[in-house]
Amino acid sequence: MSRVAKNPITLPKGAEVALGAEAIVVKGPLGSLTQSQHPAVRVVHKDGQITFEAANESREANAMSGTMRALVANMVTGVTKGFEKKLALVGVGYRAQAQGDKLNLSLGYSHPVVHQMPTGVKCETPTQTEIIIKGTDRQKVGQTAAEVRAYRKPEPYKGKGVRYSDEVVVIKETKKK
Repeated sequence: MSRVAKNPITLPKGAEVALGAEAIVVKGPLGSLTQSQHPAVRVVHKDGQITFEAANESREANAMSGTMRALVANMVTGVTKGFEKKLALVGVGYRAQAQGDKLNLSLGYSHPVVHQMPTGVKCETPTQTEIIIKGTDRQKVGQTAAEVRAYRKPEPYKGKGVRYSDEVVVIKETKKK
């Protein structure tokens, strides 16, 4: 059995789980999320805990039981606490401004970059050089942060660009004559 799947998920207060034949639905104070259920995984909801077991002895069932457990655990965390990614803009004239569901970026190009936020993901800019991306779906939050970072990745000589707040950029030494 998968080591990850051995740990049961304890439901915090305010979170509800509905197990169906096709999907698992998790509802909480921040919204609801749905995950399709894999046929090789048996899911049991009892006494405020969710457990995952491989339906058969195959290697795929063993792997999917751990994967399903991790996905549902992220769903429970998402609908109760939420997820957020922080980005920092480094460079002269690099600015960000959130306007509704759009993020306006000035990244040294001849044109402004406008990023449309997907549904379920919100964006805040406490300062002009900080971006906070929040949402309930961990995958969407991470993907949106990666897309914003891809507009101008940190370059290795001056470190200018969009980076994660905890990212360390190793600065290269310039070429000597």
